[in-house]
Amino acid sequence: MKRFLYLIGLLATSAVLTAQEQPKALFNGENLDGWLIHGTEKWYVEDGELICESGPDKAYGYLSTERWYDDFELELEFKQEADGNSGVFFRSTFEGTKVTGWQVEVAPPNHDTGGIYESYGRGWLYQIPDEDDVHLSMGDWNLLKIRLQGGRVTTWLNGHQLCDLDDPKIAKGKGAIALQIHDGGGIKVRWRNIRITEL
Repeated sequence: MKRFLYLIGLLATSAVLTAQEQPKALFNGENLDGWLIHGTEKWYVEDGELICESGPDKAYGYLSTERWYDDFELELEFKQEADGNSGVFFRSTFEGTKVTGWQVEVAPPNHDTGGIYESYGRGWLYQIPDEDDVHLSMGDWNLLKIRLQGGRVTTWLNGHQLCDLDDPKIAKGKGAIALQIHDGGGIKVRWRNIRITEL
C-alpha cells in the first residue's frame, strides 16, 4: 500500500512538473485579456499581432501581465516600425507609469537591444558591447529570448546570446512581465508569439 501511494505521489509530482515546463501563450492573438494598461499610450490588436504605439501624450506607457512571474523562459517576436524604443520588463511593479523593476532593452540599431536596465534604480546593469550589437534586424521580425532563474538573466537575440548577468537584487525581485513604450513619441512596435515556460 505504501509503495502504491508513493507511486501515485510520484506520478502527481511528475505531472505538475511537466505542466510547469510546457510553454504557454501570454498573448492570445485576439485581445488584451490577461494584461493591464498603464498610461495613455496605445495598445491594441491587429491581424493577430499586439501593437504598441505612441499616443498624443508622447509619454511612457506599459502593458503588464495581470499575473506575477518568478523564474521563466520567455520567447517573443517583435518588429519595430519608425522608432523602436521599447523593452520587456520582468519582476516589475507599477505606480501609474512609474515602474520598479528590470528591463531587457528593445531599441533601434546599436542601442543595446538585449541589455539589462534597472528603472528608477542603478540604471544600466549590462550594455551590449559594440561588436555584439549587430544582430538586430530593424523593420523585420526579431526573436528575443529571456531566461530568468533566481538572480541570473540570460538574453538572446535571433539566436545569439547577448547577456548573462547574475545579480543579487534581481534575485529578490517580485512582479509582472511588461512591454514598454518609451516617451518622446513616434514609436510603433509589433509583437507576436509571446510564449512563456515557467521554471
